[in-house]
Amino acid sequence: MNDFMEQAASLVQIKGIRDGLLATFSGASWEEQWNALVTQIDERPSFFQGARLAIDVGTQALKVNDLVELRDLLSERNVALWAVVSESPLTEQTAQLLGLATRISKPRPEERRQFTETITEDTALFVNKTVRSGTRIEFPGHIVVVGDINPGAEIVAEGNVIVWGRVRGMVHAGSKGDRSAYICALDLSANQLRIADEVSAMLKPQKDPQPEIASINDEGHLQAELWRLG
Repeated sequence: MNDFMEQAASLVQIKGIRDGLLATFSGASWEEQWNALVTQIDERPSFFQGARLAIDVGTQALKVNDLVELRDLLSERNVALWAVVSESPLTEQTAQLLGLATRISKPRPEERRQFTETITEDTALFVNKTVRSGTRIEFPGHIVVVGDINPGAEIVAEGNVIVWGRVRGMVHAGSKGDRSAYICALDLSANQLRIADEVSAMLKPQKDPQPEIASINDEGHLQAELWRLG
């Protein structure tokens, strides 16, 4: 990463939350902050494509023009600004005038345990919707989808992938070569599953689907077995 990108990353921290992505701004000028955010988006356009973004601006006092300009810049990059979290009453009022949320929800502890105790919002992207055909989501950590993955959709994670729904698209876990990664779903009827460099054949839809977990076995092959939730 060059010095410019390192500076951008130090001004804006981005992580996955239940409803998409959260960008937390540091104590710099507003121009520096939004420039740093746009720089990170332009550096990884495929990651941010179609993302829902919330921003935490701390005590920064923002007017309507400030947020409208940022919203338009994000929209041009196919990123939707949906929430602004702030300690400033002026900024909160401005966000509400623009129809933006001023509160964001995070996974409740019991929901997070329902998936896996090893996944936290610092290392995981939570996608709280069905992933439709033509959508590709990549993340340098785990991905948790609360919804289905439709045919023609792609999920690519450097870590594990957990789907609280039906998988009929392509899912790739351990995309950087992690052969200990796994894929869990309530219904694994995927077009293709990949873990590291291992690829499955197309899986046929099941009449009575059961939760399954796919991983690489001791022989080095990708296999799926019953995912015991209890």
